[in-house]
Amino acid sequence: MLQLVLGGHVRPPPRQSDKVQDLHLAGRFAARQRTSQRGRLAGIGLAPLVRIQSVMKNDQGPLSPSLETLIEHRRHKRSSWKHLRTTRLLVILSSPLIYACVLPFLLVDASVELYQLVCFPIYGIPGVRRKDYLVFDRGRLAYLNTIEKVGCIYCSYVNGLLAMITEIAARTEQYFCPIKHAGRMAQTHSRYGKFLPYGDARAYREQSDAIAQAFDDLSSRVK
Repeated sequence: MLQLVLGGHVRPPPRQSDKVQDLHLAGRFAARQRTSQRGRLAGIGLAPLVRIQSVMKNDQGPLSPSLETLIEHRRHKRSSWKHLRTTRLLVILSSPLIYACVLPFLLVDASVELYQLVCFPIYGIPGVRRKDYLVFDRGRLAYLNTIEKVGCIYCSYVNGLLAMITEIAARTEQYFCPIKHAGRMAQTHSRYGKFLPYGDARAYREQSDAIAQAFDDLSSRVK
């Protein structure tokens, strides 16, 4: 074994147990540093961010930002009161009209969901999954105040609901009337590419039944 010569004295190399003890002490020191850092952050009002980061430490992706990112988000947060003071009065006065629409949206949501729940199994159409369209993740952003979070949640629901209804209607149209329009459309739904040409009577009589059941491309996404 190699020996170390220091100051004229011969000393054996450090034992393995000494190395383990050094690593243990280093780990304890790092843990104390992290605890001290969290204590300082809590003292300046960032305790909620510390708890969020601790809960999501094992997650991956944009839903689990680092503690530094959370602090940066908190710095850019504007209070609800300041948000109201900097918003035009007409915008504030028109807000009740926007949120009053939630009632008909809820009614349409229940009606369409009941329709696909009852009828799609009869027609052999794969159901549309809500979780593919109704996504509520923006409410977790630390730089949004309460008013902004409520607005984002509402917009997520309404736009996601309309997108889901469009898909339900698209699959229904494929089953009952898979014919393309004669004129150009600004935007078409996801099933339109399978439709038959406008005015092709023979193709409609020969292929419409097959197209009405052509949902194999969705089978891998439906549980």
